[in-house]
Amino acid sequence: MSARGERPLAVYTDVDDTDPAIGIRLLEEHGFEVRVLGTRDPEAIIEGSRGAVALLPGYAPVTREVIEALPELRIVPLMSMGFDYVDVEAATERGVWVTNVPGAATEEVATHALAILLSTVRQLPFYTASANPRDWNDRAPAAPPRLSETTLGVIGLGRIGRELVRLAAPLFGSVVGYDPMLPDTAEVRAELDALGVRRASLDEVRASSHVLSLHLPLTPETERMVDAEFLSAMPRGSVIVNVSRGALIDNDALVAALDSGQLSGAALDVLDQEPPEPGHPLLGRDDVVLTPHIAYFSARTEVEYVRIQAQNAVSLLETGAPDSPVNRPE
Repeated sequence: MSARGERPLAVYTDVDDTDPAIGIRLLEEHGFEVRVLGTRDPEAIIEGSRGAVALLPGYAPVTREVIEALPELRIVPLMSMGFDYVDVEAATERGVWVTNVPGAATEEVATHALAILLSTVRQLPFYTASANPRDWNDRAPAAPPRLSETTLGVIGLGRIGRELVRLAAPLFGSVVGYDPMLPDTAEVRAELDALGVRRASLDEVRASSHVLSLHLPLTPETERMVDAEFLSAMPRGSVIVNVSRGALIDNDALVAALDSGQLSGAALDVLDQEPPEPGHPLLGRDDVVLTPHIAYFSARTEVEYVRIQAQNAVSLLETGAPDSPVNRPE
């Protein structure tokens, strides 16, 4: 696997908020030399990864420039479900596998989506702030709805979207979902029926959902799909939830919809820029529940994300193919 005639080299780029120890141990046990750079700077990554066959990023972008500068590279195993920060097309052209961690945090992300959804609908930021002697009797501008009289909409019925439906369906009056990639088979229809979600068009889901949760990858087609026109078609006073990618939503349109009352709240685990700059318009609002891209996180996933990332490189070395590829290299 390595043209260097030595142990194959695996390089971690940035490890800001993770402990790569279990991944390093796994790689070394299977014959890799491991190097940790601790940077997202592309020039430093290129310079520090000469001869690498495996490049293991945290959040560092893996661009065409990086891929083409590393001719021995064979795999970019990711520590996330999303892969929008990797130039998959360039990787495929250069014979480089890209992998993700499907299913590793399904329960965590769905549970987190439900938690911030409920916090937003029940207006907890406002009422936790008013729980003091001076403001005890204050009320938010509008009373929260009764969930059993509202509709939950889910855009994206993959693993996480379906798990959210399973958790949330008993709380809502009805659940509608949209996913153009999900096949329309008898088996899929039976599963959706059992979960309690009715499949509908995007327009119908958008127009009927008092709470709308996004579970989509970031692609050219989905980038900023939630814009002013999209939000204006939702019921007035509705709530939007996003635990996928921040760039699915046009921030300016979201702020305008919150300011006008078109939306009563937003529940977000992701932003278009992370971390946000001071003064970001979605920070510090009573009508926004915001968490720092932590929906995936638990004692289990803290270990599993690192292990699966490394295991994909090990599997390529030992079997010729990784376990969870997102592309098929030429």
